[in-house]
Amino acid sequence: MVTISGEGLTIGDIAAVARGARVELTRDPAVLARVGASRDRIAEAVAQGRQIYGVTTLYGGMADTAVPRDRLEELQRLALWHHKSATGPRLASADIRAAMLLRANSLLKGVSGVRLELIERFVTFLNAGATPHVFARGSIGASGDLTPLSYIGGALVGLDPAFLVDLDGETLDGHAALRRLGLEPLALQPKEGLALNNGTAASTGVAANCVERAFELTALVFGAHALCFQALLATTQSFAPLVHEAKPHPGQRWAAAEMRALLDGSSLLREQALERWTPGGGVLIQDRYSLRCLPQYAGPIVDGLAGLARQVEVEANSASDNPLVDPDTGEIFHTGNFLAEYTAVAMDRLRYHLAMLASHLDAQLALLVAPEFSGGLAPSLVGNTEAGINVGLKSVQVACNALAPLVGFYGHAMADRYPTHAEQFNQNINSQAMNAANLARESLDVLAHLVAAALVMSVQAVELRAASIAASYDASDALSPATRALYAAVRRAAGGAPDPARPMVWNDLDGFLEPKVEGVLAGVAGGGIVAESMAPVRESLRSHRT
Repeated sequence: MVTISGEGLTIGDIAAVARGARVELTRDPAVLARVGASRDRIAEAVAQGRQIYGVTTLYGGMADTAVPRDRLEELQRLALWHHKSATGPRLASADIRAAMLLRANSLLKGVSGVRLELIERFVTFLNAGATPHVFARGSIGASGDLTPLSYIGGALVGLDPAFLVDLDGETLDGHAALRRLGLEPLALQPKEGLALNNGTAASTGVAANCVERAFELTALVFGAHALCFQALLATTQSFAPLVHEAKPHPGQRWAAAEMRALLDGSSLLREQALERWTPGGGVLIQDRYSLRCLPQYAGPIVDGLAGLARQVEVEANSASDNPLVDPDTGEIFHTGNFLAEYTAVAMDRLRYHLAMLASHLDAQLALLVAPEFSGGLAPSLVGNTEAGINVGLKSVQVACNALAPLVGFYGHAMADRYPTHAEQFNQNINSQAMNAANLARESLDVLAHLVAAALVMSVQAVELRAASIAASYDASDALSPATRALYAAVRRAAGGAPDPARPMVWNDLDGFLEPKVEGVLAGVAGGGIVAESMAPVRESLRSHRT
């Protein structure tokens, strides 16, 4: 159960509700009193004939037009009605649930001038699993996420049957959905339509879900690196505490400590000090950069994730509509909290950091498939080298070469690409937060595929290495204790338990590689067995602060 109080929501809370957790409104009388007071202040201002943007005037570039008193409620219907204009792909249910949670949380701060009854409808929908149909495209993240939030708001109040809702495995018209929930259509009062759609909840809900997935995938990337280190007989010298105390960036120190913990106790490491090294034989005195510089490379990514997660959490706990009302004094502020710039920049940074993760992982995989760099592993990680025609995991590595550049392409900034002429030049700057967040989701989808392929390759590699040392392809005993769970989970997801007699891929024609990659990808998604095997690293990453 997640409690909505106007503050304190974390990325974990949002992800839990997105995946189906129930919610409740706070019972704090002070919070509820502010909601009631802000509603009363708007009613008083209207009764006094005060001019309020979007309440007694039209919107945006038409805000110089006054609205007659007898049409104020009609204006609030229009606020939602005219944004039912989107087409294209639907937003995922998890993202819609996150958006509903954040909109309710924002309205509960008590500066938006809405009735508590309206906020309670978000709770009813979330707990019933009622999900309005919302489109992914159409918001520029200025004046809030007007279009997607209008689809949510229109469904919640029963604005028209055309606002569709998924409930109990059916798609219902908006009025039928309300009847099933025991609700009636709700007539909007002054300010309430604008309060429903004028905010950053949609883009920030998508962003929060993206951050949660980024934590999971980053933890798995570290796990994949740890397997690669062992397959490549690398050393842990690069992670020694003295090294990172001498260059104490928080993320660098975190990365070094995590890799030390992940590799501790492995028998597949080349713990080689300078005095024990002998020249010749192609063995370098130090590991190549992708291995040796991992903390220095990944450290800025780790710090970046911590910073952008904090930005998304602050946005998720903010009042982001316009105008805002002081429930104590009645002063009304015409302002710009609806600009989702923090969300947009956070998602741009997230995609940039994901691109760095992908490039690094792809470089590591390239070492595994080349005997001259892998310490003698079979070319392309061939299992049965005696068969004569096997080519091993060549196609999987080629696929990774397609996936990593695509993640890199998604890493380009979106927040600085706004047109300046939106809505009669009223929204002449805008955040593009929804586009930035949607691109982050797509980038994570591609990265997940890359990680799954990388895990298949790294498991094959550690099994080949284990057999070269202990005459058994089951790498369980040779691996570090901290990576055994990941190894077992990948093996299971790929369709089988470790076999002392054969590695995961033996003869190429024994079976297709596709089901193995697909199985691991399924285990990566949605908190599956592969993702959960790296839960300690994920939780450590989630708690990291700069």
